[in-house]
Amino acid sequence: MDINEDIKNNSINRDFNVDLKEKNSKNKSILNIGLIFGILLIIFFNLTSIPSRDKDVVIHVSANDSLVKITDELKKYKVIKYPFILKIYISIISSDKKIPVGDYLFKKGENPWSVGIQLGRGIHGVDRIKVTFKEGLTNEQMADILANKIQIFRRDLFLSDERSKQGYLFPDTYFFYPLTTTDEILNELTINFKKRISTINKEIKDSGKSLSDIIIMASILEKEANGKEDSPIISGILWKRINLGMPLQVDAAPSTYKNADLPKKPISNPGLSSIMFALKPINSPYLFYLHDDSGQVHYAKDFSAHRSNIARYLK
Repeated sequence: MDINEDIKNNSINRDFNVDLKEKNSKNKSILNIGLIFGILLIIFFNLTSIPSRDKDVVIHVSANDSLVKITDELKKYKVIKYPFILKIYISIISSDKKIPVGDYLFKKGENPWSVGIQLGRGIHGVDRIKVTFKEGLTNEQMADILANKIQIFRRDLFLSDERSKQGYLFPDTYFFYPLTTTDEILNELTINFKKRISTINKEIKDSGKSLSDIIIMASILEKEANGKEDSPIISGILWKRINLGMPLQVDAAPSTYKNADLPKKPISNPGLSSIMFALKPINSPYLFYLHDDSGQVHYAKDFSAHRSNIARYLK
Protein backbone atom coordinates (compact mmCIF):
# COMPACT_ATOMS: atom_id res chain seq x y z
CA MET A 1 0.00 0.00 0.00
CA ASP A 2 1.23 3.50 -0.86
CA ILE A 3 2.49 5.32 2.25
CA ASN A 4 0.58 8.46 1.31
CA GLU A 5 -2.65 6.49 1.05
CA ASP A 6 -2.00 4.91 4.43
CA ILE A 7 -1.49 8.33 6.01
CA LYS A 8 -4.69 9.51 4.37
CA ASN A 9 -6.72 6.56 5.76
CA ASN A 10 -5.35 7.07 9.26
CA SER A 11 -6.33 10.71 9.06
CA ILE A 12 -9.89 9.78 8.02
CA ASN A 13 -10.18 7.27 10.89
CA ARG A 14 -9.00 9.87 13.39
CA ASP A 15 -11.53 12.36 12.08
CA PHE A 16 -14.31 9.71 12.27
CA ASN A 17 -13.41 8.80 15.86
CA VAL A 18 -13.35 12.47 16.83
CA ASP A 19 -16.79 12.98 15.26
CA LEU A 20 -18.14 9.86 17.01
CA LYS A 21 -16.83 11.02 20.39
CA GLU A 22 -18.34 14.45 19.84
CA LYS A 23 -21.71 12.90 18.95
CA ASN A 24 -21.62 10.60 22.02
CA SER A 25 -20.72 13.56 24.17
CA LYS A 26 -23.62 15.57 22.74
CA ASN A 27 -26.03 12.63 23.25
CA LYS A 28 -24.91 12.26 26.86
CA SER A 29 -25.34 15.96 27.40
CA ILE A 30 -28.85 15.85 25.95
CA LEU A 31 -29.67 12.80 28.11
CA ASN A 32 -28.31 14.50 31.22
CA ILE A 33 -30.26 17.65 30.45
CA GLY A 34 -33.42 15.57 29.95
CA LEU A 35 -32.83 13.71 33.19
CA ILE A 36 -32.24 16.93 35.11
CA PHE A 37 -35.32 18.45 33.52
CA GLY A 38 -37.38 15.38 34.45
CA ILE A 39 -36.18 15.52 38.05
CA LEU A 40 -36.91 19.24 38.26
CA LEU A 41 -40.36 18.60 36.78
CA ILE A 42 -41.08 15.93 39.40
CA ILE A 43 -39.91 18.26 42.16
CA PHE A 44 -42.04 21.08 40.74
CA PHE A 45 -45.22 18.99 40.57
CA ASN A 46 -44.48 17.46 43.95
CA LEU A 47 -44.33 20.89 45.52
CA THR A 48 -47.18 22.50 43.60
CA SER A 49 -49.74 19.68 43.27
CA ILE A 50 -50.42 18.81 46.92
CA PRO A 51 -54.16 19.37 47.48
CA SER A 52 -55.28 21.11 50.64
CA ARG A 53 -57.21 18.73 52.91
CA ASP A 54 -57.44 18.55 56.65
CA LYS A 55 -57.82 14.82 57.19
CA ASP A 56 -56.39 11.44 56.23
CA VAL A 57 -58.10 9.45 53.48
CA VAL A 58 -58.59 5.70 53.11
CA ILE A 59 -59.63 4.17 49.79
CA HIS A 60 -60.18 0.56 48.76
CA VAL A 61 -58.74 -0.92 45.58
CA SER A 62 -60.53 -3.96 44.14
CA ALA A 63 -59.09 -6.49 41.71
CA ASN A 64 -60.82 -5.06 38.64
CA ASP A 65 -60.25 -1.37 39.39
CA SER A 66 -58.47 0.42 36.56
CA LEU A 67 -55.73 2.98 37.15
CA VAL A 68 -58.08 5.62 35.75
CA LYS A 69 -60.74 4.77 38.32
CA ILE A 70 -58.22 4.79 41.18
CA THR A 71 -56.64 8.13 40.23
CA ASP A 72 -60.06 9.71 39.68
CA GLU A 73 -61.13 8.60 43.15
CA LEU A 74 -57.95 10.03 44.64
CA LYS A 75 -58.66 13.33 42.93
CA LYS A 76 -62.24 13.27 44.23
CA TYR A 77 -60.99 12.91 47.82
CA LYS A 78 -58.28 15.55 47.26
CA VAL A 79 -55.38 13.16 47.67
CA ILE A 80 -53.97 14.38 44.34
CA LYS A 81 -54.65 17.26 41.94
CA TYR A 82 -53.53 15.83 38.63
CA PRO A 83 -54.32 12.16 37.87
CA PHE A 84 -52.00 12.10 34.83
CA ILE A 85 -49.01 13.04 37.01
CA LEU A 86 -49.74 10.15 39.39
CA LYS A 87 -49.97 7.75 36.44
CA ILE A 88 -46.51 8.87 35.32
CA TYR A 89 -45.12 8.39 38.83
CA ILE A 90 -46.61 4.88 39.08
CA SER A 91 -45.12 3.90 35.69
CA ILE A 92 -41.72 5.06 36.95
CA ILE A 93 -42.04 3.23 40.27
CA SER A 94 -43.57 -0.03 39.00
CA SER A 95 -43.54 -1.77 35.64
CA ASP A 96 -46.85 -3.41 36.57
CA LYS A 97 -49.62 -0.82 36.47
CA LYS A 98 -52.00 -3.19 38.28
CA ILE A 99 -52.35 -1.84 41.80
CA PRO A 100 -52.36 -4.51 44.57
CA VAL A 101 -55.81 -5.07 46.10
CA GLY A 102 -56.64 -3.65 49.52
CA ASP A 103 -57.14 -0.52 51.60
CA TYR A 104 -54.70 2.39 51.32
CA LEU A 105 -54.23 5.13 53.92
CA PHE A 106 -53.03 8.51 52.62
CA LYS A 107 -51.94 11.03 55.23
CA LYS A 108 -52.96 14.67 54.89
CA GLY A 109 -50.30 16.74 53.16
CA GLU A 110 -48.77 13.68 51.49
CA ASN A 111 -47.10 14.55 48.18
CA PRO A 112 -47.99 12.85 44.88
CA TRP A 113 -44.67 11.01 44.64
CA SER A 114 -45.29 9.34 48.02
CA VAL A 115 -48.81 8.45 46.88
CA GLY A 116 -47.32 6.85 43.77
CA ILE A 117 -44.83 4.85 45.87
CA GLN A 118 -47.65 3.56 48.10
CA LEU A 119 -49.76 2.40 45.18
CA GLY A 120 -46.93 1.16 42.98
CA ARG A 121 -45.34 -0.91 45.75
CA GLY A 122 -48.54 -1.96 47.54
CA ILE A 123 -47.79 -0.11 50.79
CA HIS A 124 -51.23 -0.09 52.38
CA GLY A 125 -50.71 1.57 55.75
CA VAL A 126 -53.84 -0.24 56.98
CA ASP A 127 -53.93 -3.38 59.15
CA ARG A 128 -56.03 -6.30 58.01
CA ILE A 129 -58.71 -7.77 60.27
CA LYS A 130 -58.46 -11.39 61.38
CA VAL A 131 -61.72 -13.30 60.89
CA THR A 132 -62.00 -16.93 62.01
CA PHE A 133 -64.86 -19.23 61.03
CA LYS A 134 -65.06 -22.44 63.03
CA GLU A 135 -66.10 -25.67 61.35
CA GLY A 136 -69.84 -26.30 61.32
CA LEU A 137 -71.06 -22.69 61.21
CA THR A 138 -74.10 -21.84 59.14
CA ASN A 139 -74.08 -19.02 56.60
CA GLU A 140 -76.14 -16.90 58.99
CA GLN A 141 -73.57 -17.39 61.75
CA MET A 142 -70.77 -16.44 59.35
CA ALA A 143 -72.71 -13.32 58.38
CA ASP A 144 -73.07 -12.36 62.06
CA ILE A 145 -69.29 -12.58 62.55
CA LEU A 146 -68.56 -10.55 59.41
CA ALA A 147 -71.11 -7.88 60.33
CA ASN A 148 -69.22 -7.27 63.58
CA LYS A 149 -65.82 -7.14 61.88
CA ILE A 150 -66.12 -5.49 58.45
CA GLN A 151 -67.31 -1.88 58.15
CA ILE A 152 -69.20 -2.09 54.86
CA PHE A 153 -70.30 -5.74 55.02
CA ARG A 154 -73.69 -6.34 53.39
CA ARG A 155 -75.46 -9.21 55.15
CA ASP A 156 -78.29 -9.21 52.60
CA LEU A 157 -75.88 -9.57 49.67
CA PHE A 158 -73.84 -12.23 51.44
CA LEU A 159 -76.87 -14.43 52.06
CA SER A 160 -78.55 -13.88 48.69
CA ASP A 161 -75.56 -14.17 46.35
CA GLU A 162 -75.51 -17.29 44.17
CA ARG A 163 -72.02 -18.10 45.48
CA SER A 164 -73.32 -18.18 49.05
CA LYS A 165 -74.22 -21.86 49.05
CA GLN A 166 -74.20 -23.32 52.53
CA GLY A 167 -71.63 -26.08 52.78
CA TYR A 168 -69.34 -24.50 50.18
CA LEU A 169 -67.97 -21.55 52.17
CA PHE A 170 -64.82 -22.96 53.66
CA PRO A 171 -64.35 -22.45 57.43
CA ASP A 172 -60.87 -21.07 58.01
CA THR A 173 -58.97 -18.01 59.27
CA TYR A 174 -59.04 -15.10 56.85
CA PHE A 175 -57.55 -11.60 56.83
CA PHE A 176 -59.71 -8.84 55.35
CA TYR A 177 -59.17 -5.10 55.02
CA PRO A 178 -61.75 -2.91 56.82
CA LEU A 179 -63.23 -1.84 53.47
CA THR A 180 -63.19 -5.28 51.86
CA THR A 181 -66.38 -5.70 49.82
CA THR A 182 -68.92 -8.48 50.35
CA ASP A 183 -68.19 -9.62 46.80
CA GLU A 184 -64.48 -10.02 47.62
CA ILE A 185 -65.27 -11.93 50.84
CA LEU A 186 -67.49 -14.40 48.99
CA ASN A 187 -64.82 -14.86 46.33
CA GLU A 188 -62.17 -15.65 48.91
CA LEU A 189 -64.33 -18.15 50.80
CA THR A 190 -65.46 -20.00 47.67
CA ILE A 191 -61.98 -20.01 46.10
CA ASN A 192 -60.57 -21.43 49.34
CA PHE A 193 -63.22 -24.19 49.27
CA LYS A 194 -62.30 -25.17 45.70
CA LYS A 195 -58.60 -25.11 46.56
CA ARG A 196 -59.07 -27.40 49.58
CA ILE A 197 -61.36 -29.81 47.74
CA SER A 198 -58.89 -30.06 44.86
CA THR A 199 -56.45 -31.79 47.25
CA ILE A 200 -58.85 -34.74 47.73
CA ASN A 201 -60.33 -35.07 44.23
CA LYS A 202 -59.04 -38.64 43.92
CA GLU A 203 -60.63 -39.72 47.21
CA ILE A 204 -63.95 -38.18 46.13
CA LYS A 205 -63.83 -39.99 42.79
CA ASP A 206 -62.88 -43.30 44.40
CA SER A 207 -65.71 -43.03 46.97
CA GLY A 208 -68.40 -43.48 44.31
CA LYS A 209 -70.39 -40.68 45.95
CA SER A 210 -71.18 -37.22 44.59
CA LEU A 211 -69.48 -34.15 46.02
CA SER A 212 -72.92 -32.86 47.00
CA ASP A 213 -73.74 -35.97 49.08
CA ILE A 214 -70.31 -35.90 50.71
CA ILE A 215 -70.64 -32.25 51.72
CA ILE A 216 -74.17 -32.82 53.06
CA MET A 217 -73.01 -35.78 55.16
CA ALA A 218 -69.97 -33.83 56.38
CA SER A 219 -72.24 -30.94 57.41
CA ILE A 220 -74.30 -33.38 59.51
CA LEU A 221 -71.18 -34.86 61.11
CA GLU A 222 -70.16 -31.35 62.23
CA LYS A 223 -73.34 -31.25 64.32
CA GLU A 224 -73.69 -34.90 65.31
CA ALA A 225 -70.12 -36.00 66.06
CA ASN A 226 -67.38 -34.83 68.40
CA GLY A 227 -64.24 -35.07 66.31
CA LYS A 228 -62.02 -37.91 65.19
CA GLU A 229 -63.04 -40.29 68.01
CA ASP A 230 -66.62 -40.89 66.91
CA SER A 231 -67.01 -39.05 63.58
CA PRO A 232 -65.95 -41.94 61.31
CA ILE A 233 -68.12 -44.43 63.25
CA ILE A 234 -71.18 -42.16 63.12
CA SER A 235 -70.47 -41.56 59.43
CA GLY A 236 -70.56 -45.35 58.89
CA ILE A 237 -73.84 -45.64 60.84
CA LEU A 238 -75.54 -42.87 58.83
CA TRP A 239 -74.39 -44.20 55.44
CA LYS A 240 -75.59 -47.66 56.55
CA ARG A 241 -79.03 -46.27 57.39
CA ILE A 242 -79.25 -44.70 53.94
CA ASN A 243 -78.32 -48.00 52.29
CA LEU A 244 -81.00 -49.80 54.37
CA GLY A 245 -83.61 -47.18 53.48
CA MET A 246 -83.91 -46.02 57.09
CA PRO A 247 -84.46 -42.38 58.10
CA LEU A 248 -81.27 -40.81 59.42
CA GLN A 249 -83.14 -39.28 62.38
CA VAL A 250 -80.57 -36.66 63.32
CA ASP A 251 -81.71 -33.80 65.54
CA ALA A 252 -79.72 -31.20 63.60
CA ALA A 253 -81.83 -31.86 60.48
CA PRO A 254 -85.52 -32.38 61.41
CA SER A 255 -86.45 -33.46 57.87
CA THR A 256 -84.41 -36.65 58.38
CA TYR A 257 -87.03 -37.96 60.80
CA LYS A 258 -89.49 -38.21 57.91
CA ASN A 259 -87.37 -38.77 54.83
CA ALA A 260 -85.17 -41.83 54.38
CA ASP A 261 -82.33 -39.97 52.71
CA LEU A 262 -79.88 -37.11 53.12
CA PRO A 263 -81.27 -33.58 53.46
CA LYS A 264 -81.47 -31.73 50.14
CA LYS A 265 -78.80 -29.22 51.18
CA PRO A 266 -75.91 -29.03 53.67
CA ILE A 267 -76.97 -27.88 57.14
CA SER A 268 -73.61 -26.19 57.91
CA ASN A 269 -70.21 -25.42 56.41
CA PRO A 270 -68.00 -28.43 57.17
CA GLY A 271 -64.23 -28.44 57.58
CA LEU A 272 -61.84 -30.75 55.77
CA SER A 273 -61.75 -33.28 58.62
CA SER A 274 -65.50 -33.88 58.52
CA ILE A 275 -65.39 -34.07 54.73
CA MET A 276 -62.75 -36.81 55.02
CA PHE A 277 -64.85 -38.64 57.65
CA ALA A 278 -67.81 -38.53 55.25
CA LEU A 279 -65.53 -39.91 52.53
CA LYS A 280 -64.00 -42.65 54.65
CA PRO A 281 -66.56 -43.99 57.15
CA ILE A 282 -65.72 -46.83 59.52
CA ASN A 283 -67.93 -49.89 59.25
CA SER A 284 -69.23 -51.12 62.60
CA PRO A 285 -71.94 -53.47 63.87
CA TYR A 286 -73.89 -50.50 65.22
CA LEU A 287 -77.04 -48.93 63.84
CA PHE A 288 -77.89 -46.48 66.63
CA TYR A 289 -76.03 -43.97 68.79
CA LEU A 290 -76.70 -41.23 71.33
CA HIS A 291 -74.78 -38.62 73.31
CA ASP A 292 -75.12 -38.44 77.08
CA ASP A 293 -75.06 -35.18 79.02
CA SER A 294 -71.25 -35.13 79.04
CA GLY A 295 -71.06 -35.60 75.27
CA GLN A 296 -69.89 -39.20 75.35
CA VAL A 297 -71.30 -41.42 72.60
CA HIS A 298 -73.06 -44.71 73.34
CA TYR A 299 -73.64 -47.14 70.48
CA ALA A 300 -76.22 -49.89 69.99
CA LYS A 301 -76.60 -52.70 67.46
CA ASP A 302 -80.39 -52.68 67.47
CA PHE A 303 -83.32 -50.57 68.62
CA SER A 304 -83.82 -52.62 71.80
CA ALA A 305 -80.26 -51.89 72.95
CA HIS A 306 -80.69 -48.27 71.87
CA ARG A 307 -83.81 -47.97 74.06
CA SER A 308 -81.83 -49.31 76.99
CA ASN A 309 -79.15 -46.66 76.37
CA ILE A 310 -81.84 -43.96 76.30
CA ALA A 311 -83.22 -45.11 79.64
CA ARG A 312 -79.75 -45.32 81.13
CA TYR A 313 -77.99 -42.22 79.82
CA LEU A 314 -80.78 -39.73 79.06
CA LYS A 315 -82.56 -39.48 82.39
